[in-house]
Amino acid sequence: MQKTYNLRGNEEARILFGKHDENLKLIEKELKVQIFARGENLTIKGEQEAIEPAGRLFDELLKIIRAGQFLKHHEIAYCIKIVKDNSKINLHDIYLDKIEVSSKRHFITPKTKGQKEYVDAIRRYDIVFGIGPAGTGKTYLAMAMAVNALHKGLVSRIILTRPAVEAGESLGFLPGDLYEKVNPYLRPLYDALYDMMEVDKVQKNMDTGVIEVAPLAYMRGRTLNDSFIILDEAQNCTPEQMKMFLTRLGFDSKTVITGDITQSDLPGAKPRGLIQVSSILSDMEGIRFCYFSGKDIVRHELVQQIIKAYEKLAKEGKKNND
Repeated sequence: MQKTYNLRGNEEARILFGKHDENLKLIEKELKVQIFARGENLTIKGEQEAIEPAGRLFDELLKIIRAGQFLKHHEIAYCIKIVKDNSKINLHDIYLDKIEVSSKRHFITPKTKGQKEYVDAIRRYDIVFGIGPAGTGKTYLAMAMAVNALHKGLVSRIILTRPAVEAGESLGFLPGDLYEKVNPYLRPLYDALYDMMEVDKVQKNMDTGVIEVAPLAYMRGRTLNDSFIILDEAQNCTPEQMKMFLTRLGFDSKTVITGDITQSDLPGAKPRGLIQVSSILSDMEGIRFCYFSGKDIVRHELVQQIIKAYEKLAKEGKKNND
């Protein structure tokens, strides 16, 4: 059995095939088909049970590419996994969800089903928790949604905060002004911000207070109206800090809390606010918890393997303790 596609030019073929045809080779290997490219025609051959998912994959990939979206090799690999799982997910719904930002990149898109659900949750709910391992886009996508909300006039400012665990939230002894004191702890937030907004615009917005970067300790006693607030590294919050932060939310504001409960830097057996809040607020209307897994990691494929290795170790340790 076979199915043939008519490609629309060399650029479409270049994106679809990948460097040195690496995408086609991966599809052949994973979906057990043969792929032949001659001129503008691309033909897939194989058994019917293999042609069906392969055909669906190419249908989706071409929709995405023809809508102007460039797909990298690791994104093609993720698309293959989705198809192999017999999922009915429309891949183009994920990759064509364009979050407009004000940098040269113009827009950011989710890369996995979990990321798409996270972005949709941020649009719908006033408080969203993004919980999961490193590399799943929790902070990056939250920043994209914040910049997008500011760009559209949905909020008047962005507030970025993190608990400064290493300094015990007491930053007075460090040299410099407030931004210089907390800069080491907030560097990942700056990195994401500079990726979505021109450097001079970031500086101007910070000078005028449109963008505020502050340690969690500085949130006490405030009411944050008309703001998009991101609390990053929330696994380092105590229950008291988490309660304090959540009660800062004012009118016409939205907040996103991100963290990885497996990587807390809190000393000893100190209670974890992120773990507690997930048990007491999970059923509250207006709040959404989004949980990421290794499937949502969009960094180097070795990062996925590393995360899985540590998850396996943690499960074995828990089993031995039981």
